Amino acid sequence: MTTTVDTFRAFRVFNENGAVHGRLVDAALDDLTEGAVVIKAAYSSVNYKDALAATGAAKIIRRFPLVAGIDVSGTVVSSRDPRFNTGDEVLVTGYDLGVANDGGYAEYVRVPAEWVVRVPAGLSLFDVMAIGTAGFTAAMSIAELEHNGLAALDGPVIVTGATGGVGSLAIQCLAARGYTVTALTGKDDQHEFLKSLGASDVLSRHRMQMGDKPLEKSTWAGAVDTVGGETLAWLTRTMMYRGAIASTGLAGGTDLHTTVLPFILRGTKLLGIDSVMCPMPLRRHMWECLAGGFKPPKLREIAQEITLDDLPRAFATLVESRAHGRFVVRLS
Repeated sequence: MTTTVDTFRAFRVFNENGAVHGRLVDAALDDLTEGAVVIKAAYSSVNYKDALAATGAAKIIRRFPLVAGIDVSGTVVSSRDPRFNTGDEVLVTGYDLGVANDGGYAEYVRVPAEWVVRVPAGLSLFDVMAIGTAGFTAAMSIAELEHNGLAALDGPVIVTGATGGVGSLAIQCLAARGYTVTALTGKDDQHEFLKSLGASDVLSRHRMQMGDKPLEKSTWAGAVDTVGGETLAWLTRTMMYRGAIASTGLAGGTDLHTTVLPFILRGTKLLGIDSVMCPMPLRRHMWECLAGGFKPPKLREIAQEITLDDLPRAFATLVESRAHGRFVVRLS
């Protein structure tokens, strides 16, 4: 099945004389990278990775020019793959979308069928982008923590980088599942916001002392860490016996300076979370979970709807660490 589409708007990123920048352009389907499924896009989202890619703050995009956006939801308008039919509501996150394959910041998107997930019952096209890669990562983190033995009665769970996409969604999911959640943030004006999402306590990164001992006071039964660097090192030193940390991000740096003592004396577990190349069976299962017991209860409260024209402002907000919650990009 094929479809004819006139030109449409897209946010394309260019590398011109070594300077990476993006702008709105008129595009056509023939301009897009190959794929068996064409989607009329309804929504996308803005993740920290999107901001780094579109501004050139990190080397994320692997080919130029490229339509940015690592998430998209919409309706199938044509498919050469029998698994998908016209009218199917679908989503795509991760893989090479917005990295080496034209991404979600466009009114039409063309992708390999192997990347496409049907939107599960209980979630709308808006919902799945309010969740997006950030919420998918948060859900994977919690599922992996629970697979490694974490239960709500074990003790408090800390979420770092708490006002960001992964953090704000992880707090909601954990609180809804009965956990006592502590939020760690550098934004001292957002404490009430974090408590409204379900955090029982909020720690200010600016006021806390991380210490320098190989082992500090046992405090956390589990952790969802979006920061990395010094914060992740501190977490390894403060976990309770057999506590686990889900490591999801690097906003605070890529280096990890710690010792083996937390791992061999307290049985601390460090779990790496990758949502990009997550195998499709697990990916479908996690989206079903996000429509059920992992569904964040306050998606609308944390989601700010914007348009393609607003993308540069959203990128700047994320790169400058001024964002809280989620930007959802309305495309249709």
